[in-house]
Amino acid sequence: MNVFMITADQWRGDCVGYAGNNLIRTPVLDALATDSTAYLNHFAQAAPCSPARACLYTGLYQMNNRVCRNGTPLAARFDNIALAARRAGYDPTLFGYTDVSLDPTGKSPGDPDNTTYESVLPGFTTRLKLPEHEKPWLSWLRAQGLDFADKDAAHLPVGVPPGAISNAPPAYSAEQTQTAFLVGEFTRWLSEQDRPWFAHVSLIRPHPPFIVPAPYNTMYDPDDLPGFRREASFDAETAQHPVLDLMLRTGEASHFVPGSSALLKDLSDADYRQIKATYYGMVSEVDAQLGRAFDAIRARGEWDETLIVFTSDHAEMMGDHFALGKGGWFDESQHIPLLIRDPRQPGGRRVMGFTEAVDVFPTLLETMGVEPTHQPDGRSLTGRDGDTVVHWEFDFRDVSGQSIETALGLKSTQLNLAVIRTAEWKYVHFAALPPLLFDLRRDPHCLRNLANDPACMAARIEMAERLLSWRAEHLDQTLALTELTSNGVVRRQV
Repeated sequence: MNVFMITADQWRGDCVGYAGNNLIRTPVLDALATDSTAYLNHFAQAAPCSPARACLYTGLYQMNNRVCRNGTPLAARFDNIALAARRAGYDPTLFGYTDVSLDPTGKSPGDPDNTTYESVLPGFTTRLKLPEHEKPWLSWLRAQGLDFADKDAAHLPVGVPPGAISNAPPAYSAEQTQTAFLVGEFTRWLSEQDRPWFAHVSLIRPHPPFIVPAPYNTMYDPDDLPGFRREASFDAETAQHPVLDLMLRTGEASHFVPGSSALLKDLSDADYRQIKATYYGMVSEVDAQLGRAFDAIRARGEWDETLIVFTSDHAEMMGDHFALGKGGWFDESQHIPLLIRDPRQPGGRRVMGFTEAVDVFPTLLETMGVEPTHQPDGRSLTGRDGDTVVHWEFDFRDVSGQSIETALGLKSTQLNLAVIRTAEWKYVHFAALPPLLFDLRRDPHCLRNLANDPACMAARIEMAERLLSWRAEHLDQTLALTELTSNGVVRRQV
């Protein structure tokens, strides 16, 4: 059995046609969904990229893998998907990136691994690494006559001033995107394989900057898109919590709009609508390129011998709550797609219960027939209909710059939150800041904080106790489930 694991960076769970979005065009994934199990309430466990991927690759919650931010090392003692695939006899091969900071223990201070959060997850053979500077892609474009000084220049819009929010395309074409580059290298590698293979194609899109070539730049009319889930005014939104106030008032549009010097708080409703239209276009562009990859597998006659996993690391706020990017307690940041196509199982199944990114690791290991070397927090999805509760965490410390610590007057270890969500309630607990409680039956978009409402105190206590129980149950069990006895070592899995 071949294994094809695809991650598309920052893809929202409601931005696929098969999940009920009747506007967005994702025909390739919609077709795949008819032959797969679609997990429609699937959630990431952390953000941004490194913490989210640490949970995905290890099956451990952030409180156990302890990857708090981009740049936090992933301890070498943990198992991961690539190492497990290698134990199963595969040569797991990477196309793209894994956003892993390697454990610096025992390394020389001058080791280049100590200068980046973009090292490769241990266990992977790297066929094509595409880090944030995107130099391999830029050199590929250069060979085609497009010479850019750097990635920022490559993503500037053509025909409008830098920083303008419009549907203007970049200079590169739909056949020259990063996605096309990675998929092309995957298909070339695929033609060389003569044994069962494991490929991880890690796509950077629809991650910002938000710009996309024709025809995708005009595929969606901003006026046709649904409105935003947010308060009537920016000030009313920021009043919900001091963390939200800080993030929204200091957020810079340059992270999302090439050449911009504006702050997010200065963007208009029309600006947000155009950004959403561009994001939708980026989603459709990635969907089309995935069709090329799937066609290559079919052409080799291996479609019915290939397990396919499609997911994302985290999602994108896309203007909801006046925010862009990821992180925090809103579903829009953490609800992500998950399709698993196992040719041995009937397709077209829809799972409505909650599932979590940590569940992918044990699912793949079960499929490959290998045991983990640590106790994962996730559970195999095989045969499951999901759960009635979902959890995630977000750590917003700034270890090197201390900007958040200074702004909020707190220590780095106090700058984190944990979320527990059911169909009825969402409770958000902060280490050193006031909690949040939302009644999702009456307030599905989390606009009214009820944490201090006397009528909701019983619900707050119940959810806080459930969160505490979850954390107590999922303390790191790697050696806690091992006991040295007179008969030798006894190990358990739960």
